[in-house]
Amino acid sequence: MHMLTSIRTSNGKIEIIDQLLLPHTTKYVEITSIEQAYDAIKDMKIRGAPAIASLASLAFAAYIQTGLDSAQPPAFLLSPESLSAHVIHKLDYLSGARPTAVNLGTAIRRLKAVLQSSTDAGKSVGLIAADLISEGKLIADEDFDRNKRMSEHGGEWLAELDRGYGGSGQELNILTVCNTGSLATSGYGTALGLITYLHEQKKLGKAYYTQTAPYHQGSRLTALELKTMQIPSVMICDTMVGSLFQHHKIHAVAVGADRIARNGDTANKIGTYNAAVLAARHKIPFIVVAPISTVDLDTPDGSSIPIEHRKPLEACLVRGAVYPFDVDAEGKVRQETVMITPSGLEGIYNPSFDVTPAELITAIVTEKGVATRKEGETSFDLSGVV
Repeated sequence: MHMLTSIRTSNGKIEIIDQLLLPHTTKYVEITSIEQAYDAIKDMKIRGAPAIASLASLAFAAYIQTGLDSAQPPAFLLSPESLSAHVIHKLDYLSGARPTAVNLGTAIRRLKAVLQSSTDAGKSVGLIAADLISEGKLIADEDFDRNKRMSEHGGEWLAELDRGYGGSGQELNILTVCNTGSLATSGYGTALGLITYLHEQKKLGKAYYTQTAPYHQGSRLTALELKTMQIPSVMICDTMVGSLFQHHKIHAVAVGADRIARNGDTANKIGTYNAAVLAARHKIPFIVVAPISTVDLDTPDGSSIPIEHRKPLEACLVRGAVYPFDVDAEGKVRQETVMITPSGLEGIYNPSFDVTPAELITAIVTEKGVATRKEGETSFDLSGVV
């Protein structure tokens, strides 16, 4: 089964799919500096909490490697002290690219911890640099395997839950929000990984997905991934979730996460909270699938999660292929950005994320297993899955 890849590396070269051009144009963009990685994350050429952490870590590792490979070592590699000051500055810069997704912050803290431990051990500047490069690559490499583990945990748990209610554990229909597949991670995916796993195990009926305003990451990206993998799927508008639940058998809602607070409150792409409220009304299990790095034990609950607001203009614009299709001399479909609102519109509310309270979540799945709430409790004990 063919999967798309958000990041590819070869011989020290880092490339990302420009996700702003998908699904009509597949263009890989080379990332040759920390600043380019920052801009790609900030402008959402790459998105998805695990993927942006992977890109930041890889770009950082490549930057240090370039310094080591230079015939004339740069000033920051002259001593452990100069390396430490320089590295901390660069990592702090990267951490500001997008504030809500905690995976990026977790990756930055891991790199800082390696810097500290290697420096404390009295290692030479070259060995400290090598340790940082190794950790940066590890952060990206470990994502695929953990995604497969959490997808299996979540998929098998859901099939067992369905059998407990008298179902077959097969032909499961799942609704998801936004894009949480290979394009949002280093491969396989989180919530979309769960759907992929069920499909591989012949336990999936259909995957339903919302278009997901304002960037249409469902209709552009999830649609492309599901189509590429030939998984039976149905797109709905964000406002159709209630109607879908009224008229079709949906066995679960599976979503990813950009940050999970200690009590289980979860920040995810805007529209997730709406789906959770409607799922509770219709007694449909609501599952959050995310790596351990998304769980922020330093954040007690959802009220402490910073919520990114995008530029108001982004909510007024739609980018896509000109229809009927117009192909240029290179055989590429011509794309345009169009405004769908009156110009100069004032009063635009455009948060990227909302927070779903733990009491609306049935299960939280990580690579370590599945956490559920105890009867009558409104928060999670996540100690077993972090």
